[in-house]
Amino acid sequence: MTKTLIPERLTIGWLREQYRNGVLTPEDVMAEIVRRSEEDADMNIWITPPSMNLIRPYLERLQKLEPSSAPLWGIPFAIKDNIDLANVPTTVACTDFAYTPDDHAVVVERLLAAGAIPVGKTNLDQFATGLVGTRSPYGETHNALRTELISGGSSSGSAVAVARGQASFSLGTDTAGSGRVPAALNGLVGYKPSLGAWPVKGVVPACESLDCVTVFAVNLADAYAVDAAARGYYAEDAWSRRLPMPEPAVPSRLLLPVEPPSFYGPFAAEYEAAWAQAVQRLKTVGIPVEYVDLSVFAAAAALLYEGPWVAERWAGLHRFIEANPGSTHPVTEQILRAGSDQYSAADLFGGLHKLQCYKREAQELLQDAVVMLPTAGGTWTREQVRENPIASNRDMGRYTNHCNLLDLCAVAVPAGLAADDLPFGITLFSTAEREGLIREVADRLAVEREMTGLEDQVRDAETNANRESGTLHTEKSAASIRVAVCGLHMRGFPLERQMQACGAHFIKETFTASRYKLVELSTTPAKPGLIKLPEGGASIALEVWEMPVAAFGEFTTAIPAPLGIGKVELADGTEVSGFICEAYAEQAAMDITSWGGWRAYQNERSGVTS
Repeated sequence: MTKTLIPERLTIGWLREQYRNGVLTPEDVMAEIVRRSEEDADMNIWITPPSMNLIRPYLERLQKLEPSSAPLWGIPFAIKDNIDLANVPTTVACTDFAYTPDDHAVVVERLLAAGAIPVGKTNLDQFATGLVGTRSPYGETHNALRTELISGGSSSGSAVAVARGQASFSLGTDTAGSGRVPAALNGLVGYKPSLGAWPVKGVVPACESLDCVTVFAVNLADAYAVDAAARGYYAEDAWSRRLPMPEPAVPSRLLLPVEPPSFYGPFAAEYEAAWAQAVQRLKTVGIPVEYVDLSVFAAAAALLYEGPWVAERWAGLHRFIEANPGSTHPVTEQILRAGSDQYSAADLFGGLHKLQCYKREAQELLQDAVVMLPTAGGTWTREQVRENPIASNRDMGRYTNHCNLLDLCAVAVPAGLAADDLPFGITLFSTAEREGLIREVADRLAVEREMTGLEDQVRDAETNANRESGTLHTEKSAASIRVAVCGLHMRGFPLERQMQACGAHFIKETFTASRYKLVELSTTPAKPGLIKLPEGGASIALEVWEMPVAAFGEFTTAIPAPLGIGKVELADGTEVSGFICEAYAEQAAMDITSWGGWRAYQNERSGVTS
């Protein structure tokens, strides 16, 4: 097994294909994960790190599962160390609190039933109290991309484990933003289902009425796959609710704050610029955008740490803290003790009444709508957080703390880079019963991000060409070239307008010669790759367009590897320029040749019949 065989980040789709084709076994993948965790030991990702002794029983369990009926068969996942994994200590990042459970948390049990393999327990801000990833006696978890920066918390190790390729997905928890902030800071998707959608039995409470289990993943498809396995009512969980499996649905409105977000930290200017770009992208997804007053979000958020809800955290832990002086991280204890005697029962009821008004206002505002906010308004170095732990943590929750109090669902998604190795992320919110709305918008933004990146490359190439020629523009030649497209550039797909922007027009639908293989690449968004075989193969449906020669060069410079432009052999024996895929990408892709083309494959997935 060579290191180069397994990519830096592990997606569920890629692993499924490797297992199906016999290229890799789960044992191969787990051995590589153990090696990577040992190599990254100084990053403080794990409390119980991956080891073959821990993993082997779950590998043996796979032999009893049929891969076709186990959607997560052989998929490695990490577990935040406030969620129970049977026979492995649950520490909540506090050695004196630790216990060894006999049973799995319900959500873990469901993932195991789907074939997933737990590889270890991850570091966290102690007692899941914090959004920075530095409040653990097991060490400060380093950011996956820039080690001097914070990882985000409290689900710090869970996010970094996925970002460093030591798990395909991971479980976190979210009370005030812990399932979203680490996603943004490490370039991941963070999916926070509606409260009660996933069972919390077997999870150590932080603020019991607001806690939920979340997932970190490389892409949206993986997050949805985990949700499908974990979601569902559980009668023995007092907080469980019957919420349907979300189906993408188009909201009537997209909402942005009328008061622009404020940004903080050493990269505030870069974050502000990244937010402006994210807003522009939102306006291109084909849904009306409105600017609205979101002050109700801030009012609700203030109740979490500046109101009686901090007493709920103290209620859950005060016996342990008082019986074990010196066992708790000093900053964590300071926060928890703020709820010890500061608020009365009258304060609690007053807070509940306020919150009910805020909930009603938010529900009215979000009728058939989705709100977009920055996931975080900035970040800090780990040193800066040490110097000012309370204020920096408060900033990190500025755009997250309201969510569970208002009973909202949320998905945090990457939105490009604010600077080198500095991811920027946005979060989409809607009401608990309308998770399908945030999925639809997240999917559209993923496609739009891909399209914008390609268009930016075209623009840069044109600018550079003009500078080199000493002209301000180039004249378009009357000559044209025929181009075969087999995926997102076809009619009705997201990148059709890129063809139109280049002056191209549709000629015909046709097929390749019977010498090709079609694969689904593990990219976001997913796209096809057309690979010519030395022998055998199938005929693949595609489209032929005609494009001005002058635009063709600019167009090709924007095509990301492993795709490129080469000669495509058509069914009639002629050849045209068209999209081809480098053969090496086949190893990390899923074979979809049997569908006969990208359009048929997409229709099958969405349930469309021709």
